[in-house]
Amino acid sequence: MSELSIQVSQLTRHFGPVIAVNGISFSVRRGEIVGFLGPNGAGKSTTMRILCGLMTATSGQAWVAGIPVAADPQGVKRKIGYMPENNPLPLDMRVAEYLRFRARIKEVPGPRVRSNVDEVMEICDLAKTARRKVIGTLSKGFRQRVGIADALLGSPEVIIMDEPTIGLDPHQIQGIRRLIDGLRGRHTVILSSHILPEIERSCDRVIIINRGHLVATGTRSELQQEFLPGVHFRVELKFTDPAADLDALLTAAGKGLVVAETSSADDEGFITYELESSHNNGPSGNELLLWLTRQPAMVVRACHKVEPTLESIFLAATKRSWEETHRPQRTLAAAANN
Repeated sequence: MSELSIQVSQLTRHFGPVIAVNGISFSVRRGEIVGFLGPNGAGKSTTMRILCGLMTATSGQAWVAGIPVAADPQGVKRKIGYMPENNPLPLDMRVAEYLRFRARIKEVPGPRVRSNVDEVMEICDLAKTARRKVIGTLSKGFRQRVGIADALLGSPEVIIMDEPTIGLDPHQIQGIRRLIDGLRGRHTVILSSHILPEIERSCDRVIIINRGHLVATGTRSELQQEFLPGVHFRVELKFTDPAADLDALLTAAGKGLVVAETSSADDEGFITYELESSHNNGPSGNELLLWLTRQPAMVVRACHKVEPTLESIFLAATKRSWEETHRPQRTLAAAANN
């Protein structure tokens, strides 16, 4: 049995002159939870629909559970549970009624329909709270749980969820996060979301696409090393000598740090500086704080090391890809107009 649940090779999809997905390649290991990230219009939903056999690719290949999607889309659908972004549900049906209906559509054997429905409702915390309720009376959070329960019917190898936490309040998001965490190791999960802290908490690895191109793939630490390497500090201080310059002082002291960002002074005259080093051999937080407090020209209020968030890594990755793909096009367009 292959270690890979999903393999994608040079996948491309055109909509007329628009290239929604442009030659992307990636793989997902069995039992892995992977975040699928990108700005609006990046090609995420298109890629997921192709993987589910709901849309054909213009070119390239994809395999799900070893099955070629283009050659056997029906076989792929038996291996995938898909929860689309809008999570369409019949509002006039009861939860258990709807899930039994969906189980039969998914070809769950007749004797197993009831037990399979009971199983997914238990996993999604619907068994005691929503079994007999009409879907239209449920909160947004419980409707999302019904959508996830639907995706789990038939015990598919791969679960694909497009924005499962959209529109939820913080308590509901926590519940969906715990539900997704419980799938780890039992299913391969691809999770698309704009709520990056949730992706950071839930996923083993992330795949980032932008404007149809694959930008990066890896763990948070791997992506940090690629897009935001080195060490980062945030310090709050004010100078007693108006002529003093933090960048110059750092350079003279050989600290290997430069000022990346500077805020305006607050009401007490303190300025927040973002410091960074392009390598990992910069000073520790204690070393930097000790050096700062020994400088006669400044008063230090705070100093701490900053770990880049997935959001800051995502912004750096998409910014780089935008510069690499957009600027040449803009340059060519400008040249054509001259």
